[in-house]
Amino acid sequence: LVGMQFLQILSRKPGSLEVLLQIPFCQKQFPYTSLSTSACVYSKKKKGTSYEQVDQEKYKNLVHSVISYKTSAQTPETILEEDNLLYGPPGKPPIKAGTKTPKNWVPLINPNKRVLPVSSDSNIPMKIGLQKTKMPSVTRILQQTLSPQQVFYLERWKQKMIEELGKEGFEEYTRNLFLQGELFHAALESIFLSEEKSAKEQGEDDVISGYLSSVEHVLEDISEVKALESGVHHETLQYLGLVDCVAKYRGRLCVIDWKTSEKPKPFLHNTYDNPLQVAAYIGAINHDANYNFQVRCGLIVVAYKNGSPAHPHFMDPDLCSQYWNKWLLRLEEYRDKN
Repeated sequence: LVGMQFLQILSRKPGSLEVLLQIPFCQKQFPYTSLSTSACVYSKKKKGTSYEQVDQEKYKNLVHSVISYKTSAQTPETILEEDNLLYGPPGKPPIKAGTKTPKNWVPLINPNKRVLPVSSDSNIPMKIGLQKTKMPSVTRILQQTLSPQQVFYLERWKQKMIEELGKEGFEEYTRNLFLQGELFHAALESIFLSEEKSAKEQGEDDVISGYLSSVEHVLEDISEVKALESGVHHETLQYLGLVDCVAKYRGRLCVIDWKTSEKPKPFLHNTYDNPLQVAAYIGAINHDANYNFQVRCGLIVVAYKNGSPAHPHFMDPDLCSQYWNKWLLRLEEYRDKN
């Protein structure tokens, strides 16, 4: 009995029994090893059953509530409620762009067009006047088929600008932007027609000097200009437009669209509907009898007023084909509306 009380006292003090069992006395001098083994078994048994001393009847309700909470805290219904609270009700999955196919598909490259060999006699770029017909322009078609999201952001930007500048101030601002764009295009045309003038010389003491400095590094990669500010129309799809430039960019013939911006647009998706516009012009040139060549590539050059280097966005044939399909869908939408 005394021995059992001694062991119980030791078991209440952590480490004391372990120390006792590790001393040489326990291992060598004691004639029987039953004390050490029985003590170890007793220790393990007591360690595993310490909760048996708790009055289980008294805390039965508490234990039941804890166990039931753990098993039923999250169900499909509660997860859905929590998800709705954090992220709002689930909406319809977004429709992937380009999944639809146009009803009346017309190829970007005209298989029936005869491409004439390049004549060395005429190095003057083509400039065909835009015919005034009932055909809609590329710009008009894109403006009238903007998505609700695009309309929302454009309207919000407009209202913000009116709040800052006033209605008259905003009108003056848009007029200036339009004028700067026209002057910038005219200056580029002058540079291409008279190669002796550089972009810096053309833009000295001018409101567009920043834009011209911006595109100077891009102009070095442009050669063999074939068309400038020239009207195009798609004979099959019946739409028209005015192409800024058709020339070789790093050796590849492109429809080139010059854009001005006050904000940086380092990626193609920053240019919104401009790639669709370029694809529409490429298709129009390829189906216009006035042009004895075909184009497979595009280039959007974003110039900056502060003179920082312009961003040239090159569109290879695959990319042009993707945007051509998107353009055809917008064209169909326009036809349906009108």
